[in-house]
Amino acid sequence: MTKGDELRYGAPRNAVHLCVDMQQMFAGGTDWTMPWLPRVLPNVVAITSADPERTIFTRFIPAQSPGQGAGMWRRYYERWSSMTIDTLGPEMIDLVKELARFVPPARTLDKYVYSLWTGSALHAQLREAGVETVVVTGGETDVCVLATVLGAVDWGFRVILVADALCSSADETHDSMMNIYMNRFAQQVECVTTETLLANWPADGRARPLS
Repeated sequence: MTKGDELRYGAPRNAVHLCVDMQQMFAGGTDWTMPWLPRVLPNVVAITSADPERTIFTRFIPAQSPGQGAGMWRRYYERWSSMTIDTLGPEMIDLVKELARFVPPARTLDKYVYSLWTGSALHAQLREAGVETVVVTGGETDVCVLATVLGAVDWGFRVILVADALCSSADETHDSMMNIYMNRFAQQVECVTTETLLANWPADGRARPLS
């Protein structure tokens, strides 16, 4: 953290934890391995443990086999044929075991593109439940986390990004993206540490149960 580690708008109320793509296929042994996923995992576990009922785990679901997908996604899975379900095995799309144990009461949301907001009614469900704030963890900082953050900003949610609970496969682009979050999006994205978040959340004024 290069800027003040503080929650500018106070303790988060009516918040939901969106944990992005902490899956077996990113944990090791594949072409999409995020080498320091194990390093941030304890922080993600700590945040989930604080309020598992308010946690939504996303899972990125790749194409079943090479050549599938619409438009450029078809070309994408020709390039990344090693990451299709037929090659990986279906078990690799599962959450890492340290997080899977929280489901239920935590829930999962499967997505087929980078953004969890595309093709889902999540934003409407969160609004219906009174959610005002999303706490974001997971990976990758510069791909699916980016899509999650920008979508949340567009829908008007308060966004709290937990810097030491994020991971990527590339240090350089992770660092660059953190700089962008803390500067270009400074009015809409608060970047804090796990310690700071947990000192302030969960707070009173919880949202209604998620459906």
